[in-house]
Amino acid sequence: MIIRCTQKLIKELRITPEEPGVLSEVGSWHANLLRIDRRKCVLFTHDKTLFSLFVAGLKCPDFDAMDMVFGQALFRALRLFDFEQLQIERMLDLSRYITYAKTNSRSVLGSMNDMAFHVEDQIACEGGLDYTDIDELRVHINKIPFKAIGYEYPWKSLYALLSERGKQH
Repeated sequence: MIIRCTQKLIKELRITPEEPGVLSEVGSWHANLLRIDRRKCVLFTHDKTLFSLFVAGLKCPDFDAMDMVFGQALFRALRLFDFEQLQIERMLDLSRYITYAKTNSRSVLGSMNDMAFHVEDQIACEGGLDYTDIDELRVHINKIPFKAIGYEYPWKSLYALLSERGKQH
């Protein structure tokens, strides 16, 4: 799996981005570092479906173990939307080996900026990061229709993609 990081996140991860090899059948992800309530957060967004994972309050050890942070957030988000066990296992299996690269899609980054606005707005409405239910926030941002995916909901787009891939195997 490929996670395409913004320059801010690459600097925080203290890595040298690689040139990605073969893309997995479900595509890659983009990731951006956000600072909310003076805490470091990461927004991961799936390129094809715009399905997003928001991870809050990261510290230095979390950036050193970003593969695990991403896998846990992915598992939790897929469970929130009642994805089938086989779909969850396939996604987690694909995320076992992660390559970090530079961003390559302005369209995805534009959608992520819109999502970041929704995330920050929702957190402000809840009274700050300490009072925000992160699971509810993940559900909220994945139930926003986006023009880039034909005004579909990101969670439905990912579900359809994984269902389609499941029929081929």
